[in-house]
Amino acid sequence: MPRTTRGTPLAEELGNRVRTAREVARISQETLGELAGVHRTYVGHLERGEVNPTLYSIVRVATALEVDPGELVKGLHL
Repeated sequence: MPRTTRGTPLAEELGNRVRTAREVARISQETLGELAGVHRTYVGHLERGEVNPTLYSIVRVATALEVDPGELVKGLHL
């Protein structure tokens, strides 16, 4: 499946939450990628809502950001 330049509203909201948490932590996308064990470009795609991350990826990113994974998805509904 080709990657799109715009994801679903859910993916976009999750990406906004990840970006906000990263900015609060005052770390770059590259640093977050290193801490989470994902490529820095994946962090960019995630923040723009271009990917639909797995639960495993959400937990890895949340752990790297030192936030509860539930906070990243709390209140998201279809």
